Parts: sequence; C-alpha cells; structure tokens
Amino acid sequence: MKYLFIMFVTLASTKIFAADNLVIVSIDGLRWQEVFRGYQDDVLNLADFKKQKEQLTVEFGGETKQIKRSKLMPFLWDSIAKNGILLGNRDLNSNMSLTNDMWFSYPGYNELLTGKADPNIDSNKAIPNPNVTILEWLNQQPSYQGKVAAFGSWDVFPAIINRGRSGLPINAGFESANWPNLSEKAKWLNQLQKQIPSPWHNVRLDAFTSGFAFEYIDAHLPKVIYLALGETDDYAHQGNYPEYLKGARRSDQIIENLWQQLQQIPQYKNNTNLVITVDHGRGENAETWQHHASPKAVKGYLNGLNKYPEGIVGAEQVWFAAIGPNIKNKGEVSGGENHQLNQVAATALQLLDFEYPSYAKDMGKPLSVIKR
Repeated sequence: MKYLFIMFVTLASTKIFAADNLVIVSIDGLRWQEVFRGYQDDVLNLADFKKQKEQLTVEFGGETKQIKRSKLMPFLWDSIAKNGILLGNRDLNSNMSLTNDMWFSYPGYNELLTGKADPNIDSNKAIPNPNVTILEWLNQQPSYQGKVAAFGSWDVFPAIINRGRSGLPINAGFESANWPNLSEKAKWLNQLQKQIPSPWHNVRLDAFTSGFAFEYIDAHLPKVIYLALGETDDYAHQGNYPEYLKGARRSDQIIENLWQQLQQIPQYKNNTNLVITVDHGRGENAETWQHHASPKAVKGYLNGLNKYPEGIVGAEQVWFAAIGPNIKNKGEVSGGENHQLNQVAATALQLLDFEYPSYAKDMGKPLSVIKR
C-alpha cells in the first residue's frame, strides 16, 4: 500500500502543467505542398509568371525542397519544426484531410471550430452558424468567460462564430476596432484601413487583422485568441501565384511577430500553446492549384467548376503545426495514423485541460501531439 501511494504521488508530481493560454491561427487555403516543399515548379513556370520568376527563385529558391520551404516560411521551419510538431507532409506519408464533403471555407472553418462536419453548411453565405464553436463554449466556462476573442480577414467570421448568439468580441472583414480605451495605434489602424483599398470586396489585408489582434492582446490579455488570415486564398483565386507565395511568407512573419509579442508579456510567456492549420487545400497541379471544391460542391454551390466532375483533387488535403509547453517536440512527423481537421477542436480543448466530451461526445478525437 505504501509503495502504491508513493507511485501515485510520483505520477501526480510528473503530470505536465497545462498552459492557461491558447492561440489558434488559420491560414486560408495554404496548400501543404508549399508548406513542405516550397514553391511548385510547374506553377511558377506558367507563362503568366515569366517576369516574376527570376526574382521569386532568388527570394524563395534553393537546391532542395528543405531550403525552399525554409525560405518561404522561416519561422515555421526554424522555430516550430525544431521545437514543436508538424503533420501533413504526404511525401512522408503523414496525411491530414477534411471530413466535410464540400472542401471550401465555411464548411472547413465550422469543422475546425466545432470538431465535426455539418452537411447543412453547404455555402459561404454569411448565415449565422447554428453550431456552437469551441470559442463560444470556452467563453461560457468560468475561467475563460470574457477571455476569448477572434480576429479574421474574411467578413463571414462573425457569422461562422455566430456573434449574435455567442457575444464574443470578433473583429473581421473591414470592421474598425471598437473596444474601450483604444490605443493610439488601434485608432491609426482604423483610419488607415479606410484609406488603403483591399484587392477584394469581402476580405481585408492580413496586416490589419493581425494589427488589431496585437493591439487587443496588449489591452485585454485574452486567454484564447483565434486569428484567421486570408490573403493566401484570395490571391490564389486570382491566379496570382507570386502574391500567394508572398502571402504565405507574410503569414509566417505575422505568426512569428505574434509569438514574440506573447513571450514579452508575463501572462503568456512559457504559458501559451500555438496551433496553426488551414480550412481546406487546393488543386495539385498547374491547372487546378488556384481552385478548391469537392465533387458535391461542383454540382451545387461551386458549379462554376463543374468541368471538374470529380472535384478539385487535393482540395481535401490539409496540414497542422503547433508549438508550446504542452506540445510534443517531434518536428516533422512521418508516417503514422491518418489525421483529420475535425481533431483540432478537441486538441485545443485538451491543451486547455478540458475533457473534450464535456463539449461534444461526437467530435473528432484529439491529435496525438500533446505531452503526457
């Protein structure tokens, strides 16, 4: 009995301390191919990019894919890969996929934030989400009430997170910062956002999204932060591969700046886990890289792509990265089980020391990325 007691105490004393803070970052439609290989030659070799190719190969090129990807996303490969974990490199048989049967944004974000696909979400229309996201649920828990916030470049996020029902502070699209006691920089960003046009009617530049998030963090110290970047997807839809690549690079720098900011604040330093993923993939080759849609979607909401009756092959393929005190330091994972986007929500809850079935019993199980 004495031996069992000592063993119990020893096990209890070695339990991993759960960090209090969590950051979830999504990078809209950034393919695993660029993340794990760097730029794709057959896309960059398209005639449309002849003038930019030389400069891009200097900026992002290299003799190996390891060099290319590190130049494209240096923080991901120089910091996260060395101190955290990455899933989804299909060249190493590390597979991660969607479970929703649409392969575009709203269904993907719902899957990401609720842990399960909803077949009734079959468009990108800004219809308030009937499903409670983990962000809304966390905001209802005593230790996190009033400590959850979301920032997105796409103007549909207030619907995805259902601002009307959840009551969460959400800044998305072209909304100005409107929280109490705005900093001078937040006020300046409000003015600048009105003066600098976006290339798109419903997505702002990620610099504004991240800028508002950084200012909110300094002012309010939320425990859970969701940051949804959008430039990569919209440049891809324009068929602009050079700006898609630069958007990936900017996303990496935004994440690095955010991580560095958090390490300068006592609440977050060594007490924050960071999770990064995407809402969908894209086509695999030079013809289809700019598109994403499932066989079901091309018969319905995305029928403009109906010349691809099998859907856009590869658009269901996604990836995941994480770093923090509770994340395994395994670097780039090879082989293993097949992973799914619906597992990210349960992973997030577990990182905050919640038993995920208390949120939903039918959600995807946590990814095997957490220290025990």
